[in-house]
Amino acid sequence: MNTPGSTRRRFAPLALIAVLAVLGIASSPHVACAQMSLPALTVQAGKNGAQTYSLTIQVLILMTVLTLLPAILLAMTAFTRIIIVLSILRQALGMTTTPPNQVLTGLALFLTFFVMSSTLNQAYLGGVKPYMNGQISGEVAIDRTILPLKRFMLAQTRENDLRLFSKLSGHGPFASPDDVPLSVLIPTFMTSELKTAFQIGFMIFIPFLVIDLVVASVLMSMGMMMLSPMLISMPFKIMLFVLVDGWTLMLGTLAASFHR
Repeated sequence: MNTPGSTRRRFAPLALIAVLAVLGIASSPHVACAQMSLPALTVQAGKNGAQTYSLTIQVLILMTVLTLLPAILLAMTAFTRIIIVLSILRQALGMTTTPPNQVLTGLALFLTFFVMSSTLNQAYLGGVKPYMNGQISGEVAIDRTILPLKRFMLAQTRENDLRLFSKLSGHGPFASPDDVPLSVLIPTFMTSELKTAFQIGFMIFIPFLVIDLVVASVLMSMGMMMLSPMLISMPFKIMLFVLVDGWTLMLGTLAASFHR
């Protein structure tokens, strides 16, 4: 059983893992390693014993990384598929605001942590922890941290999408999956995730669409054409979803849909 302390230890390194991953995307490893050696704050002596302080470009890079961090993290994890499927489910139930966006986003984030836990743990043990202990350099830490994320994304991508973006970028064919650059892998991963999410959403929509058609046909045969079919079918869809334990089935299916 996971204790609160073990849970905190598991998710504490996520920010550091993400920063190392972003550094690998935003700049070459050599540049990132060189920037890490620069002091963040420089003190210079002025006239009359005064001192002036100046920040190096390292702080500017860090602020840029923190600004782009949410978008890059969402583009490299399972969040995209999960949030799209949950949004389609809400539309299929006929409820546009229930559950609210905050609830769906929080559910998608924590389910993403659950799905990505093994990948993030590999990235932490292979790259972040040795770097924090001073066992490896920054360049090696970036490579080892990004490698599990790349393998996770490659496991979800389709060969046709990878071939397309490789052709558009002018790269490839690649000798091994580890040679695929992130500039090609990330758009390929996002495209494959969108396709998979819409396929799952289509399958979710089918039973609820049948209920809407049946209710609309019954109301039409009874001559109640002024009554909205959505108003009548919504309780039946909610009842069906609750009876089949829909949330457990949905979240379990989503978590199992990712190849590791």
